[in-house]
Amino acid sequence: MESTPTRAPRPVSARNAAVWAVLDRELGRPAGRELTVLDVGGGTGGFAVPVAEAGHRVTVVDASPDALAALTRRAADAGVADRVRAVQGDGESLAGLIEPGSVDLILCHSVLEVVDDPAGVVSAITSALRPGGAVSVLVAGRAAAVLGRAVNGQLGAAAALVTDPDGRSGPRDTLRRRYDMESASALLRSAGLEVEQAHGVRVIADLLPASVVEGDPQALLDLELSLSAQPPFRDIASQLHVFARRP
Repeated sequence: MESTPTRAPRPVSARNAAVWAVLDRELGRPAGRELTVLDVGGGTGGFAVPVAEAGHRVTVVDASPDALAALTRRAADAGVADRVRAVQGDGESLAGLIEPGSVDLILCHSVLEVVDDPAGVVSAITSALRPGGAVSVLVAGRAAAVLGRAVNGQLGAAAALVTDPDGRSGPRDTLRRRYDMESASALLRSAGLEVEQAHGVRVIADLLPASVVEGDPQALLDLELSLSAQPPFRDIASQLHVFARRP
């Protein structure tokens, strides 16, 4: 009898392990059922293609045609082109692109810190979810930015990050805002979502020299996962991951 090919395990690094730990549980929760997944701002498919490889259908909405072209090639190379759909648009046009109540899981990673109206994007995400559907939100953390500027001697920028209402270091800051865990969670709750989990992402991975990261990657991965859900370590991570569900 011909054996079924075994797909190579998806590579997991310390920089994304905490997110994948949550997503893997959600993707495997309805055993044997194909989920409808939406990746807002999903770019070239770093999350979308592995989700499709796991047997689910993914629509990626992104404003960049170049990123979507790279996504299409990546999906084809992975043999999941029939499971990945590319749609040009952005989070703020989501309501006109996705049927309300049609999605089981939404990924919104590194989006809410750059859009004009984060509350509007979260509202559109909530509308797109089916009852019981979930959203994975990943945002830039304010505390990590403060510490990062301070240890690099940029004390003025660090002070600005502390006092600025949106957590910006000044007019040249590339992000419109940064979050702490409470403000990120409150944004989701204000749209009627119920926060289930909160993790820090890249708690220490961004603080270590490359020689340490490369020297014992498994030890770093284990430590990142151990710290990711523990305050205060969770709260000083470079990114904050909030997982919420529509009742």
